[in-house]
Formats: sequence, C-alpha cells, structure tokens
Amino acid sequence: MNTTVAFDEYKTYRDTLVEFSESLPKDWDEVPIRAIFEERNEKNLGPRTDFILSVTRDRGVIPYDEKGAIGNNKSEDIERYKVVHENDLVINKMNVVIGSLGLSKYYGALSQVYIVLKPKTEMFDIRFYTYLFKNEPFYRSLIRYCTGIMELRESLDKDEFKKLYLPFPKLQSQQAIANFLDKKTAQIDDAIAIKEKQINLLKERKQIIIQKAVTQGLNPEVRMKHSGVDWIGHIPEHWEIRRSKFLFTQRKERAWKSDVQLSATQAYGVIPQNEYEELSGNTVVKITFHLDKRKHVEKDDFVISMRSFQGGLERAWSSGCIRSSYVVLRPLEKINPDFYGYLLKLPSYIKALQRTGNFIRDGQDLNFDNFSQVDLFIPPLDEQEVIANYVKEFMISSDKGIELLNKQIAKLKEYKATLISSAVTGKIKVA
Repeated sequence: MNTTVAFDEYKTYRDTLVEFSESLPKDWDEVPIRAIFEERNEKNLGPRTDFILSVTRDRGVIPYDEKGAIGNNKSEDIERYKVVHENDLVINKMNVVIGSLGLSKYYGALSQVYIVLKPKTEMFDIRFYTYLFKNEPFYRSLIRYCTGIMELRESLDKDEFKKLYLPFPKLQSQQAIANFLDKKTAQIDDAIAIKEKQINLLKERKQIIIQKAVTQGLNPEVRMKHSGVDWIGHIPEHWEIRRSKFLFTQRKERAWKSDVQLSATQAYGVIPQNEYEELSGNTVVKITFHLDKRKHVEKDDFVISMRSFQGGLERAWSSGCIRSSYVVLRPLEKINPDFYGYLLKLPSYIKALQRTGNFIRDGQDLNFDNFSQVDLFIPPLDEQEVIANYVKEFMISSDKGIELLNKQIAKLKEYKATLISSAVTGKIKVA
C-alpha cells in the first residue's frame, strides 16, 4: 500500500478553541461536547440483557468473554450495569487517556466505569466523532480533565469533560470523512493482517525447522531409530539417550563476593540485572543484603526458573549469582551450550516438563526432580556444534524477515493514525 499519497488542503484555516488542534478549516464550526452528545444512563433492569461487553484499547467494544484476562473482573450484579445500544460511543473513564474507547456494534451491558454517549440529533455522524475520539492527540489531551495519581488510572471528570470543544463540520462533510476513513482504515487493516499472517507463518516454519534440526540432525540420509521416549520420538541411530541427571547436575555453590546479580528471563536468558534493565526498559529491585545466600552461576550453566514450565530452561550468558529458589544446572561432561540452549526451549521438551508434576495447579516451582524425569538425547559433540551453527544462522535470517515485517506494520499503523488525525481535524480535504 502506498503511504505517501498527497491530499488537498482546505483553502483557508482559522484559530480554534479546540485544544488538540491548532487550527480548523474556516467553514468548520466548533461546539462543546455537551451540545453533540447526551449520556445514556439506562440501567440493566428490564428487559435485562446478559450479553456483557467490555472496551479495550486495540479492539474497542467487544464481548466480555473475548477479552481474556485483560482488565477487571465481571461483576455478578449486572442489574447495576449500563445498557449499550448499537452505534453508541463507549468510553472507559479510567483508561481513556490511552485510547480505551470505541463504537459499539452490539446491544448489551457494561459496568459503571464506562461512559455511554449517543448523538443528540441527526446533525452529528457518530462515525466521524468516533474517529475523532480515537485520534491520539484528542484522547491524550483528556489528561487535564482527569483526576487521580497514576497516569493510566486517571478517572475522567464528566462535568469538566462536557465543557470540551469539538470540531463541527457540516453533516455532509462528517459523512464524507467517515466514509473515506472507513475505506482507508479497512485497507490498512487488511494490509496489516496479511503481514501479521506472514509473521505467524515464518514463526511456525522457524519452529518446525529448529525442531527437526535439533531432534533429527542435518543429514537426511542417516538411519533413524525410535528413542523409546515419547517426547523425543525418532532420532539418528548413533545418538545416545540418557537420563537428564546423568548429563546435568545441580550447582549448589553459594554466591561469590565478586558475583554480579543476575536475572533469569525467558526473553534474554540469564543475564546481569543492569543488562536486563537496558534491554527491557524495566527496573529490577536490587538486593543489598543476604547476597551470600544466593546461588553462584557460571557462564553456560542452565537455570530452572519459576516460569520454566512455560518457556523452558534458561541459559546463563554470564557468571554471577541468582536467587536461592532457582535450580542451577551444570553439565557433567563437555557439551555445546548453543545446542542444548535450543533443545531445552523446544515446545515438545516444555510439554514433557509440564507432564512431570502438579506444580502448575498447586503453585509449586519446577525443581530438579521434575527435570530429572525427562530424558535427553546426546548427539556427538562435533555434530552438536554443526547443528547449533546451522540453527543460529537460520534464526538470524528468519528474525531479520520478521523484524522487517514488524517495521512495515509499525509504519502502516503510524500512517493510519496520521490519516485519521489529519482527516478529523481538517488538515487534509478528502471530499
């Protein structure tokens, strides 16, 4: 899709009372929001609807059951909920400053944390004003009408909100802008969906190729044998199967005085805390006492963390110390750490770990006993290195393709946001 299309501008512009736009086309009016919308305050009393809705930043108004674990829990007292009609504009007054609002396609009900608006007259096209509300400069500007102590949990003051001025083009212009944005944003969303599908296909292909290389090697002519282990299946005939505890043992050394503090992460492995903060942008609480009770870790050890049942074992990229509740594994013989770094992250290996106990249900940590119950295979050391190098090169190439697609998606989203902002504030003339 061409994102460099030039659009006409209006002939003349004027200053405006609208806070989120420096100017408006000269023939556009501006009116307070209370002149455009009235609040719908229907209680869910009768006839009562059990179709409960929610609002998310990315998807707008959706059925509550589709939002998963996002947001607050559903109340049992749904008679106190507000009724929403199709084409009502719904705003989450606690998260409006991050764009948590949308136009409803449903008849249903939602909690009182939401503001439900409907146009007062047919002079106002709800689609135009929905695009206006989804314009980031607009919803970011609402911070001044909010009260609270945390930016993302500010509560919109409805009385102050009603004083806000909005652009008011003629109805024909509102409809033309809304029609234009309906068409263009649908095209952009389709382009994004295609690229997201391409990313998913690349990720699937990437996982298949890694799984095959790590579990079957790179020689398609090699004779295979059944390993006798469910999670492993068939492997090259000359590879060895061994109980995990005879390949790795626990490292139980206490932290050294010179040890840096490490973080065990699924995204980056086991790395120094300052490196994790730099890579992730998150802040880690540093421990300043009882460091001697932590466990020492050597580079190329593997660590069983609290989340290893979800994402596999973490490879240590640096020596240092880690919290005492983690299990540190050191190899009993020379191995290629790259190869086992890939092996211990395979989805099939993770599923085998998950079958070793009730730690997920009971809230227990994965431990050395769980690890010991999952047998491992051992290719010859030189073959481990060849496979690891192949996987590494393939991942670099694959990740570059995924990164390129993600950049293209980001540009499309940026273009979409700019297009909406420009159209609803009259920076471009679309009809």
